[in-house]
Amino acid sequence: MPSIPSIRGAGWGQPPRRDKPPLPRIPVPVSRAIVDCAIYVDGERQPGNYAYTEALRRVRESGNGFVWLGLHAPDDGQMQGVAEAFGLHELAVEDAVHAHQRPKLEVYDEVQFLVLRTVKYVEHESIQATSEVVETGEIMIFVGKDFVITVRHGDHTHLSGVRHRLEARPEQLMLGPTMAMYSIADRVVDSYLAVTEKMEADVDAIEQSVFSQGGLDIDPVYLLKREVLEMRRAVAPLIGPLSQLTGSNQIPKEVRRYLRDVADHLTTVIDRVVEYDDVLSSLLDAAAAKVALQQNTDMRRISAWVAMAAGPTMIAGIYGMNFDNMPELHWRPGYYVVLVAMVLLTIVLGRNFRKHNWL
Repeated sequence: MPSIPSIRGAGWGQPPRRDKPPLPRIPVPVSRAIVDCAIYVDGERQPGNYAYTEALRRVRESGNGFVWLGLHAPDDGQMQGVAEAFGLHELAVEDAVHAHQRPKLEVYDEVQFLVLRTVKYVEHESIQATSEVVETGEIMIFVGKDFVITVRHGDHTHLSGVRHRLEARPEQLMLGPTMAMYSIADRVVDSYLAVTEKMEADVDAIEQSVFSQGGLDIDPVYLLKREVLEMRRAVAPLIGPLSQLTGSNQIPKEVRRYLRDVADHLTTVIDRVVEYDDVLSSLLDAAAAKVALQQNTDMRRISAWVAMAAGPTMIAGIYGMNFDNMPELHWRPGYYVVLVAMVLLTIVLGRNFRKHNWL
């Protein structure tokens, strides 16, 4: 029996509407995600433009040099073709496509997969006038015997400067793909240092505002602390992967020396970020203490005014009870004496409170 296409009624007097089959999804070619692809032999970039499959074939046929392939935000289909050509593990490929990873190092046979978090300082006039201080991105690096693949996520993660600097130093590129990995890690950690130097000015401005004589605004302190924590999550976990790389036998000895320098810089960054976090926590405590002190001062002033009003109120209450047998009730100057007593009592209490800084 032939299948009958589904028909949805569109209401009385209107023709039925038939469901249309979904349009097939057109795959985006991998060339859209490729930023650069080059062959390096003896530290020199070889002339010509190559597809990544052709570049890899030439390197493996000659047994000399390596391929450096740069990708920006590839999708699943684009990354699948690269993975099949270079023999990348599916778990690492999944992480490279979907991003949002912590800094880590994973080793799949002879391929090392390094994840780096990048940070960028968002320029602003004041911390009170912004909602973001640091912007984060990610760089994933696949390093094999004859290739290095970089996958970038984010608009500020450009690596063209790193590639150009290395191409100007062929003696370093001769060390192989791991030298490219070091150069990228060095560039990322140097950006950490630059961001922490700029954040120091924000921390100083917040500290000054907390202890100023003007009004107290806690919101900027919480904002900056949130951004410092974001920076800490991006920076601190990287110390483990760098320690693994500096002790790995798969990394040439000369490259390990460079990586130790990067680890030293990273330690400096982590110390600064931890210091900023501690300072902001102290500022929050100081701000809370300042608010509590202000509340105590206000309560003392209110209590002083209440005490000053209590004496006259008590005297007026006693003589307002309308009993006939009360002392001096019919005494002619009694009204004026009571008024003077109220004023004198209020003045004495007020001077005493001012002497003890309650008013």
